[in-house]
Amino acid sequence: MTPLRANNNMVTIAERLNNAYDRITKAEQNNQISDPVQLLAVSKTKPIELIQQAYDAGQRLFGESYVQEAVDKVIHFQHYRDIDWHFIGPIQSNKSRHIAEHFSWVQSVDRIKIARRLSEQRPTNLKPLNILIQVNISGDEKKSGCMVEELADLAEFIESSKQLTLRGLMTITAQTDDETLQLQYFQQMKDCFDKLKTQYPNIDTLSMGMSGDLEPAIAAGANMVRIGTDIFGKRQ
Repeated sequence: MTPLRANNNMVTIAERLNNAYDRITKAEQNNQISDPVQLLAVSKTKPIELIQQAYDAGQRLFGESYVQEAVDKVIHFQHYRDIDWHFIGPIQSNKSRHIAEHFSWVQSVDRIKIARRLSEQRPTNLKPLNILIQVNISGDEKKSGCMVEELADLAEFIESSKQLTLRGLMTITAQTDDETLQLQYFQQMKDCFDKLKTQYPNIDTLSMGMSGDLEPAIAAGANMVRIGTDIFGKRQ
């Protein structure tokens, strides 16, 4: 069977993945980073066939944002035990149960109410849900995330929740082509991450940087980047 192409492009998903990993490797080398940066393939709105091709090419971390679409995909691939599904979108209270029951990671927790619901709704036969707190580091009104001053209380609540494990932080910064400003936001996130890491032993993941700004994110200390467009093409 001929591999599907992203956006009818003549480049395969496997080739796009290789290009993304090449960018990451180059950024690691430029910043003398020894620990590998993880790639989360953002597969939201993309068909199962493209996710299958990414999996066949070796990708194991996938990010989704729309609950019903995401749950359908998780169920479809439920026999692939080595896939880590990350929910990365805004969380509505009435959809939290589906997230708690089907995902292994949630990167977009930004308030205690949602953390409490995820903990209460996480099935006890599953491992605790890995949580990243989303921080609105740039103060952009269009972006989700807690404010820096709210971070301590939210982290403390998550850490005390039986069915949650606090693993780190995530951010989506304000859109800008100013690399100096990008780096400034990412460095502020790294400062928050380092401070939190001294308090909680399971902290190990700083998720920041996407297709357009992964290089400054890695330079500032990101160890996970979220790439969608450069792998799967633009949204239909």
